[in-house]
Amino acid sequence: MSKTIKVALAGAGAFGIKHLDAIKLIDGVEVVSLISRDLAKTKEVADKYGIGHVGTDLADSLAMKEVDAVILCTPTQMHAAQALACMNAGKHVQVEIPLADSLAGAESVAALQRKTGLVAMCGHTRRFNPSHQWLHKKITAGEFNIQQMDVQTYFFRRSNMNALGQPRSWTDHLLWHHAAHTVDLFAYQTGGSIVAANALQGPIHPGLGIAMDMSIQLKSSTGAICTLSLSFNNDGPLGTFFRYIGDTGTYIARYDDLIDAKDNKIDVSQVDVSMNGIELQDREFFAAIREGREPNGSVAQVLPCYRTLDQLEKQLS
Repeated sequence: MSKTIKVALAGAGAFGIKHLDAIKLIDGVEVVSLISRDLAKTKEVADKYGIGHVGTDLADSLAMKEVDAVILCTPTQMHAAQALACMNAGKHVQVEIPLADSLAGAESVAALQRKTGLVAMCGHTRRFNPSHQWLHKKITAGEFNIQQMDVQTYFFRRSNMNALGQPRSWTDHLLWHHAAHTVDLFAYQTGGSIVAANALQGPIHPGLGIAMDMSIQLKSSTGAICTLSLSFNNDGPLGTFFRYIGDTGTYIARYDDLIDAKDNKIDVSQVDVSMNGIELQDREFFAAIREGREPNGSVAQVLPCYRTLDQLEKQLS
C-alpha cells in the first residue's frame, strides 16, 4: 500500500488526543473521521486537527469506503464489540489497551482476525517505549537476563476522572486495563510464558464498584518473577515505575525514561525514531498495514496476557 492510509478515530478523549498528536508526525497517514459521544466536543477537536467528518456513531465511519483503518480509544467495555465491527467492515483496527474486559471478548477478536487476515493490533504501549525497547535489545542480545521485575502502577482516582481531569462516562479497572500493561510486558521481556499468577485485592469502592488496590505475582517459564502493586488511592507520585533486576545490572524505567542503579540517566533517544511510545505504536500499526505483515502487539501476540488476567479475575471473585 503506497497511497495515503485514511484513518477513522473513535474516542476524542485524553488518549484519542494522544493518537491525533502522534499521527500528525507520521507521513502518509490522514485522519478523515472522528467519532465520539459528545458531538460538540468532537467537532471542536476535529476543527483543531483538520478532520472533515465527525459523528457519534462508529457505524458512520465504517460506512466510509475511503477509511482503511480505525483506532479505537473508546471505553474499555466497548473494545471487543467495536473491534469486531471494524473487521467485519473490512477495516484494519488498532484497539487501545485493553483488548477486551473478558477473555471471551479477547478470543473473539483474535478469532476474527485469523479469519479476515486484517491487521488487528492492541495498544500495549510498553512494548514501544524507548526505555523498555532499550532493555529488550539487551535481553535479545544476551547481555541482560531478568531475574525479577518490581512494578508500581499508582494513580489517584477516587472519583471517575480521565487523564485530563474530565469526568469519565465509564469506570477504569486496575486488572483489565492497568495490570494488562505489566502482564504482557513481563512475558514479552522475559521471552517466556506466564506459568504462575496470583492476585489479592483490597476493598471495593462503594461508588465506583471496583477494587482500588491490588497486588499481583507472576512467574515466567524462564524462572523470572514479577511483583506488581496497583492503586487508585495513591496521592502521588503518579504513573508506573518498573524496576528490572537482572544478572548484569538493575534498571528503573518510567515511561520513556530509564536510569541505572546509581541514578545515572541512560540515553535512549537513539533507540527508535521518536521518544513518544504512542507515536511508535502508531508507526508500527501503519507499517504493518503497508507491508502486509503481523505487527508487534498483534491481538494474537497479546492474547496470552488476557488468559492470565482471566485466571487472576477468577481468584478475585
